[in-house]
Amino acid sequence: MDEGFVLVVRKQKIKISSPARVCLFGDHQDYLGLPVIACAINRWINLEAVVNHKDHFRISLPDIQQERVILLDQLFEKLAPQDHLASSLRVMRRHGHTIDQGFDVHVKGNIPINAGVSSSSALVVSWIHFLMHVFGGEVKVTAQSIAQYAYEAEVLEHDSPGGKMDQFTIASGGTVYIKTGDSFSVTPIHWDPPCMILAESGIAKQTIGVLGDLRTRANKAIEEIKTQIPEFKIENATLKDLNGLIELVAIDLAPIFEAAVRNHHITLAAYKELQKVAPNMSTLGTLLNEHHAILKNKLKITLPLIDKLIDGSLRSGAYGAKIVGSGGGGCVVALCSEENKDRIIKSFTDNGAKAAYEVRVAAGTKLTE
Repeated sequence: MDEGFVLVVRKQKIKISSPARVCLFGDHQDYLGLPVIACAINRWINLEAVVNHKDHFRISLPDIQQERVILLDQLFEKLAPQDHLASSLRVMRRHGHTIDQGFDVHVKGNIPINAGVSSSSALVVSWIHFLMHVFGGEVKVTAQSIAQYAYEAEVLEHDSPGGKMDQFTIASGGTVYIKTGDSFSVTPIHWDPPCMILAESGIAKQTIGVLGDLRTRANKAIEEIKTQIPEFKIENATLKDLNGLIELVAIDLAPIFEAAVRNHHITLAAYKELQKVAPNMSTLGTLLNEHHAILKNKLKITLPLIDKLIDGSLRSGAYGAKIVGSGGGGCVVALCSEENKDRIIKSFTDNGAKAAYEVRVAAGTKLTE
């Protein structure tokens, strides 16, 4: 880049924080256009950027022992797998934004990495929030616009199998009901559980492989039904329809299809309960357990340690518990009473959790300075 390029002087120092997210209901549903219920939690990715008056970004990522330099005129015509910093810059340019000022960027957080609570999406949302704040021009920077750019950077640019739940939950904050189909919408749910415990299994989850395989098989099952019922839409399938529909798909796809329909039913039941003035925690816990049973027995995304953690928490008095994330490892979330909190945390650690602690519903991505 020409050393004589013109700098546009903007705010010299910027701080942004973005939360982790927990999917409560609707795992493996958003890529099918079905609704999910998720919440942001108070574990954070914190990004601090300082103008360096140079022709590059110098990005420090101490949590993963990485540092890199990105030139302002670097176009990334070919993306490396999961290079979300680069794909975010491609999204910004595609939307007409000019990247014309260098920063030193430091990113650090306390979100467990590769654990099913969206540490990577929180990083992308923070990076996009920063880029839009500095280089967004006249585009209004809102939770929705940040989330959409982040979704494009993380999913569309990499042709990844995920949906929109992570980016929109992290950007919006709180507890949300997300309709992920053609009539996409994010509806706040004014609910903060009395106590929620997160347990880290210490086993890395396997997002790309698990998501890609299950998404492919679910869509194949839907297409098999459509060859015989052209007007079929999975969002309209009821439990009453299930046995007849299962007969139309291959035997190996039947559990995947059944899981989609049953989990959709559970999500709708949970949303109905959460719309009440005082949602019943026992009812929500039962639904959470039913959801996990399907993830375990139909989608087969759990591991013995995950199941041991969940079983122990239920014996210790949790209302309900489930695996968090795409599967193959990651975290467990449990809903409980304040009185049982310490017992459930001890149960998790006694049964092999790497760590267990209370989390609260949190605000979405925010500019802190």
